[in-house]
Amino acid sequence: MENVARPWPALWSLVIGFFMILIDTTIVSVANPRIMEGLNADINSVIWVTSAYLLAYAVPLLITGRLGDRFGPKKLYLTGLVVFTLASLWCGLSGDVQTLILARVVQGFGAAIMTPQTMAVITRIFPPDRRGAAMGIWGATAGVATLVGPILGGVLVDGLGWEWIFFVNVPVGIAGFILALRFVPSLTTHPHKFDIPGVLLSAVGLFLLVFGIQEGETYNWGTITGPVTVWSLIIAGLVVLAGFVLWQRFNPKFNGGEPLVPLSLFRDRNFSLANLGITTVGFTVTAFGLPLIFYYQMVRGLTPTQSALMMIPMALISGGLAPVVGKIIDRVNPKYITAGGLMLMAVALFWNSALMHPDTPIWLFLLPSAVLGFANAGIWAPLSSTATRNLPPRQAGAGAGVYNTTRQIGAVLGSAAIAVLMQARLAEELPAAAGGASGEAGLSFGGRLPEALHEGFSTAMAQSIMLPAAVIVLGAAVALFFAKPKPVENWGGYAAPASGEPASEAAPAKSA
Repeated sequence: MENVARPWPALWSLVIGFFMILIDTTIVSVANPRIMEGLNADINSVIWVTSAYLLAYAVPLLITGRLGDRFGPKKLYLTGLVVFTLASLWCGLSGDVQTLILARVVQGFGAAIMTPQTMAVITRIFPPDRRGAAMGIWGATAGVATLVGPILGGVLVDGLGWEWIFFVNVPVGIAGFILALRFVPSLTTHPHKFDIPGVLLSAVGLFLLVFGIQEGETYNWGTITGPVTVWSLIIAGLVVLAGFVLWQRFNPKFNGGEPLVPLSLFRDRNFSLANLGITTVGFTVTAFGLPLIFYYQMVRGLTPTQSALMMIPMALISGGLAPVVGKIIDRVNPKYITAGGLMLMAVALFWNSALMHPDTPIWLFLLPSAVLGFANAGIWAPLSSTATRNLPPRQAGAGAGVYNTTRQIGAVLGSAAIAVLMQARLAEELPAAAGGASGEAGLSFGGRLPEALHEGFSTAMAQSIMLPAAVIVLGAAVALFFAKPKPVENWGGYAAPASGEPASEAAPAKSA
């Protein structure tokens, strides 16, 4: 544990950049039609504007987390923030869709450099008995940002143009850089031998897996080019990642090197289970919005901004309660709060599914949206606190990299799975939408469907939303197996005083 006199200003400085990163995973979705029009692009090219960002964000996370341990999380965070901010300016100035896609790749890479450092800094500057409150802020940021993105995107696109969803990052990035430079401490670095084979294996394996899953629907889960198919990429990615795990296991025996991901992290039961839990959360949060937004716009005729505003109760309740929950989990076993939050999310999604009919009063959807707010407040902070509570400081970056990687893989899986399921249910409930012009045009360009098709389309979307609901139930089951957190005084072999003030890394805990 590092001696940091003022950890809270450091946390708030990091939250600014983290919020900006997560908003950019969702803000582009509502701008796609305007980008198509402004850059004279087709739908497949515009989809890559988001896909390129997610791919460049997910693949390097394991590596950038470890780099933070080696060179210091503050240096890595500031570097990533500069890359992200300049890439955002480049995105807004792009004159064609190819340039925009390239700029989004650079922007995603900047986000990948920054993200693990936020969790690593929190883990190292807050003692375990106060980390829950800090993770509450971090969790509220993660939960609210995914909801604010579409709202902010709709307002900016309608008022100023699609370029401003990127330009808005520039002043925020500059402010975030100044604050982080001032308040984020330069923490002790830990010497690590850099695992070059591990870097290559993890990067190649994650790229093949994420690209295959992410683009499977684009290529109808078939041939991409020549003998290369979507499934061959996914299988190859899994094989390479299996080789990566074996290398991490035997690397020290071969050459005395240090693994990129210490497998000893997974000896901690809570770390392993929290990673499974955040995978289900990433899957569900990414997946449930798509059928719901399509229903709002194509059946109920809401604009993109109006559709996003239906999530306001969720954003307000989640943002307000998450810090409170963070303080509570410092005093109680977080597994009950986590499991409860995950089950509430499942209840809200099943409730949405039951309401999805053409004639349901639209205000009724605000009720499950509010339940989702309570659910989000009980998920993000307890999960992240459970994952990081027992991490030793020298492995904080590696642990944060693993945790964020599993979250992103869950998100990619959710995006791919919901697209496949929606297509299948539309083919069953609304045959014209699967192959006919009306359905395809509506799905691609956001047009409202003819009234005669409303019932079938609503049924297909209601059935689709049951998938993320079922997945999050599995996450709740996983949370029930969390072990009771270790006493604070024995954390990681270092003492944390009862007053809650950070203890020095040099002060080992006394044995009981």
